[in-house]
Amino acid sequence: MKGFAMLEIGKTGWIEKDIPEISPVDALVKPICVAPCTSDIHTAFKGAIGQRKNMILGHECVGEVYKVGKLVKDFKPGDKVIVPAITPDWGTVPSQEGYPMHSSGMLSGWKFSNYKDGVFAEYCHVNEADANLCHLPEGVDPISAVMLPDMVVTGFHGAELAKIEFGDTVLVVGIGPVGLMAVAGANLRGASRIIAVGSRELCQKTAKEYGATDILSYKDGDLVENVMNMTCGRGVDRVIIAGGDNNTFAQAVKVVKPGGIVSNVNYLGEGETVNIPRVEWGVGMGHKTITGGLTPGGRMKMEKMARLIASGKLDTKKLVTHVFHGFDKIEDALMLMKDKPKDVIKPVVVIE
Repeated sequence: MKGFAMLEIGKTGWIEKDIPEISPVDALVKPICVAPCTSDIHTAFKGAIGQRKNMILGHECVGEVYKVGKLVKDFKPGDKVIVPAITPDWGTVPSQEGYPMHSSGMLSGWKFSNYKDGVFAEYCHVNEADANLCHLPEGVDPISAVMLPDMVVTGFHGAELAKIEFGDTVLVVGIGPVGLMAVAGANLRGASRIIAVGSRELCQKTAKEYGATDILSYKDGDLVENVMNMTCGRGVDRVIIAGGDNNTFAQAVKVVKPGGIVSNVNYLGEGETVNIPRVEWGVGMGHKTITGGLTPGGRMKMEKMARLIASGKLDTKKLVTHVFHGFDKIEDALMLMKDKPKDVIKPVVVIE
């Protein structure tokens, strides 16, 4: 089969590989709609998770089941499915402890374009199909659905980790596609005020459509000073970090109130340490919780997210700014995500 791969750090290209073999509980899926992600850029061009050679990229996919193992019960060839970006090993102790994303070690639920070939291929392998695949709901188109495997579940996980309560004031730092979904998630969870931080006009406009009440640009001056002024010196109840860099944590700790939560779902692609300001963290005793996590993955979470689209509660089409047609356009879409011109939020490739 053909696939678009990370050949080594800093180098990508098309590659030929054998079609994956499946076990009795697995499935082979033929992608029909895929989307590149900033994570692919961090992985391929920054070497964020280390050297990978000849590894097919991609982890956002809607597809058609091509083949299933003999023990798979709920899926059959021809079924249209959403493939989660995170496909845990569900029979492990960490999964039973509530951390399926780390089912066989740190971040091991993230298999595609990390431990195994991804979805930018003619076929992709899905482990434990009954636990990891999700039927594409009737009436939900693949372009809307392909935002679910990573953008929606990651942004919403930021809101989940932040434990947003009704009436909270929430700061969302970074309003790319994940940050926009963090805004939407905060809004659905009952935040009364959502301050979205980003400088691109298109993303600012879209953030307001998803529920942001205030917009701050990185160009407006000191973020901490602006947020504290906007909240009359009180600070915010919750911060969701969906962009920025290792130094963003310092800003978040400074603006979150005592008893508040800083939630990170940003993929930190560079650097060795994260900076936490000692004094503003209450010299270690400020009850300012800092947490960060990979979305749990799997079928149940994906089915719930898909129901939000099917019910009209969530419109993911607002994220999609560019649609390419044809398998050979995957490279063009990935490079668009790498360059990030002002008019792009998320490109999608329709393969059929």
